[in-house]
Amino acid sequence: MTEIIETEQTFSKDTTDFVTVEIAGQMFGIPVNVIHDVFMPDFITEVPLAPKEIGGVLNLRGRIVTAIDIRDRLGFPARERGESCMAVGIERNGESYGLIIDSVGDVLSLDKSAFERNPANLDPRWRQVSVGVFRMDEDLLVILDVNLALEFDTNGVQAA
Repeated sequence: MTEIIETEQTFSKDTTDFVTVEIAGQMFGIPVNVIHDVFMPDFITEVPLAPKEIGGVLNLRGRIVTAIDIRDRLGFPARERGESCMAVGIERNGESYGLIIDSVGDVLSLDKSAFERNPANLDPRWRQVSVGVFRMDEDLLVILDVNLALEFDTNGVQAA
């Protein structure tokens, strides 16, 4: 298992906690221990010449936060103009990021024995940013690896 799944802070003895988020109709899980904030972005300022995944920057309680549009990162169509969105605040390498998503769901405590590596038939766009899945009753919870989601170069092309 990767570091994001084995992190001691994420697991109690037999379970791990995830915040569920929706992106383009798919449910993703983000480990609770990597999330600093969940918020509705008021205004995102575009950054000229930035990679397409960078939606811009925003002010979150006096901090400048880089907004990463996960729809763009995964190659999904943009939201309709005026359609609401949410953001999940994270920190990586001393920088603050807001992952722009469609909506936030619940916090789920899942049995770590039910975790599966990415199946071969998982959408390649999801596979490039996930570490595995949990099969839910009626859905598939794709576990987002925040580090993978933030790997892209300055030309907007995913880094190898």
